[in-house]
Amino acid sequence: MKTQLNPSQFEQRCLLAPDWLLLADGPVRDHAILLDGERFGAVGPLAELQAAHPELAVTALPGKLIMPGFVDTHHHLTQAFGKALVFGEPSEIFRRVWVPMESGLSPDILYLTAKLAALEALRGGFTTVCDAGTRASEGLDAIARATTEAGLRCVLGLVCNDKRGSEELAPGPILARAEQHIAGWQGQPLVTPSLAVPIPEIATDAMLHRVSALCAEAGILFQTHVNEHLVAVERSLEQRGLRPVEHLHRAGALGPQALLAHATLLTPDELMLLRDSDSAVSYNPVASAWKGNAVAQAQLMHSLGIRLGLGTDGTRSDGFRLLDYAEAAQRFAFGLAVGDSSCGGGWPWLEQGTRGGARVLGLNTGEIAPGRAADFLLVDLEVPELLPSWDLCWELVRLANRDQILGVFVAGRLRLWQGWPLDWDARALMREVDEHAKAVVARAPIQKIHPDSGRHRRQWEAQRPGPGGRAS
Repeated sequence: MKTQLNPSQFEQRCLLAPDWLLLADGPVRDHAILLDGERFGAVGPLAELQAAHPELAVTALPGKLIMPGFVDTHHHLTQAFGKALVFGEPSEIFRRVWVPMESGLSPDILYLTAKLAALEALRGGFTTVCDAGTRASEGLDAIARATTEAGLRCVLGLVCNDKRGSEELAPGPILARAEQHIAGWQGQPLVTPSLAVPIPEIATDAMLHRVSALCAEAGILFQTHVNEHLVAVERSLEQRGLRPVEHLHRAGALGPQALLAHATLLTPDELMLLRDSDSAVSYNPVASAWKGNAVAQAQLMHSLGIRLGLGTDGTRSDGFRLLDYAEAAQRFAFGLAVGDSSCGGGWPWLEQGTRGGARVLGLNTGEIAPGRAADFLLVDLEVPELLPSWDLCWELVRLANRDQILGVFVAGRLRLWQGWPLDWDARALMREVDEHAKAVVARAPIQKIHPDSGRHRRQWEAQRPGPGGRAS
């Protein structure tokens, strides 16, 4: 019979003793954590923590796992209204869907879409997301308010490109706004500032260099998308005579502050540029499956010592399914051809989805250790899919599900219990989103290439062979 848990059990300073605890070196048993405000006060064998803190009650969690929360190193919080619009669409959907939709969003709508995305992320076990920057002209405060109210940790990107088509914009106002953004969010508990140039070719080399340098000086991230699609690589070659990563290198924009999203089409020389500059990569396997030209060489990058985290690209906020895709994409794209049946095993993808992602973002999260921010998940292991258990790491990557996440904790506070927030009305938000989202999409000049589902179904039906072998 399962032990009945109550959210109120996690409101006080206490020792939490699950059956399993996922630490940096792997899963362990007979361990506990001291939950002490926003951080882990202590982590170690249960007997040692009980002896050190006899005054504290022990909350036993039989059949449960405590693990770090997932870290999404590449998200687009302001695209939540249009997720299914891009299904079946070819590459560079940002030109036909995202720019038209996002450009006209008001701060009130940005708040709704970001809060919806934050709710989805928390339900999927993500305790941190890195937003790559909105194309709306204003409203970053609304995005930050939405994620903070939801209880989600957010790296908040400000877009800083200085080219619009063939026009070059004055750099002064852009850089002044960037400096204000950095100063305005420094020291905030759940929001960390970041600067972004969506793709390198929409900024001058001088702007790429300066924005990246500002990030290095402030100890924050410079974000950009690179080498995601063939057309982007070819456009860069036509305009600059260089591939995108080579272009960033020439502009002096690579370095430990640089986080490059996707990086699916890299030459050996570009891989070496990333390694030698200590630039980081966000590996987005679901995006590759849904609208990409290739899969990033994530296992090779890891072997080369390139810092790596996992990202959703706003596709689907489900941490366990992201782990499964991360491992499976490497196996299909690279492992099968060389007889590699494990592609690193389960552990590397757990690592990249948690601690590796936190390292990429420069945050004190992603790991259950003393002094780290208490961002963690309480996961139910007493399900048929995980019994009998032989290798918990592999099982979490391939068999675990979002519905096993009982509790999501960010900064020591229980934010979601059994998929729903405790201190705000998620269903009221959903009703408000449903009221506004269709109108937002209807007035945006979106261009879809893939036919709608009804038309596609009718075409398919018309082409099916009839009883006589001919199309009906």
